[in-house]
Amino acid sequence: MISYSPLWETMKKKNITTYTLIKKYNFSKNTIHRLKHNMGLSTLLLNDLCSILDCRVEDVLLYVPDNQCKSDDE
Repeated sequence: MISYSPLWETMKKKNITTYTLIKKYNFSKNTIHRLKHNMGLSTLLLNDLCSILDCRVEDVLLYVPDNQCKSDDE
């Protein structure tokens, strides 16, 4: 699963709010909703976030492995 939890800390450090993303950078409210709910986004949007925040992709998202256990029989 991809988590956007690092994004919120990066935004806080850079003094960028979701309001700023919407008003200054023309992000849609739906995009903000997708970020808050760890939903899929395009690489173009990730590129835009990294550019706006002057950061690396690791400062925006985090890969969290699924906790699915496979049986020993497989």
